[in-house]
Amino acid sequence: MKSQPVDIRQLACERDQRELFEDLSLHLEPGDVLQVAGPNGSGKTSLLRILAGLLPAAAGDVRYGEDSIFVGAGRDLWRQNRLYIGHAPAVKGALSAEENLSWLCALSKPVSRELIWQALQRVGLHGFEDVPCDHLSAGQQRRVALARLYLEVHPVWILDEPFTAIDRGGVSTLEAHVMAHAASGGIVVLTTHHSLDHLSGLRCLDLGQVT
Repeated sequence: MKSQPVDIRQLACERDQRELFEDLSLHLEPGDVLQVAGPNGSGKTSLLRILAGLLPAAAGDVRYGEDSIFVGAGRDLWRQNRLYIGHAPAVKGALSAEENLSWLCALSKPVSRELIWQALQRVGLHGFEDVPCDHLSAGQQRRVALARLYLEVHPVWILDEPFTAIDRGGVSTLEAHVMAHAASGGIVVLTTHHSLDHLSGLRCLDLGQVT
């Protein structure tokens, strides 16, 4: 599914009465991969949460195509077209990997058990489908969350530190999947401490340079 352009217009963010950034403007086209960088406290996670529609902006607007993502029909359209995976894996420990993905995907569109197992295999969790997530390592729990990238069809991915706690093989697999998504017309916005300089076409936004 090809994305519409994303247009960030003079965006500002405040947390605890402190301005993190202001007058941020940026245009993203289908095929773009944007890495958001900056020192601790510069607003990286806050920006992603604003883009996900989970945190209000202090000023400015974000447009998906012609519609603002903050109001009315534009907000509903955006929620249908973006997938947000936060820094925490957001899985329930008492539920198995399969059960977690079943209810997470059901929030947008139910998926079959067969597809869930295929996704878990693709993230290296074959044989762990029925294991309660509180018995899994931090890296395995992260892989459960990332399996959503193989299950839910959203043209825009917003990913906060997706490479955290996963091994080298998992990193390579995720990098390839991100680039394939962009090549198919998707947009990816992510934060990471992992170096992505070797990826072709990568754009970088340093919030430390935005005042």
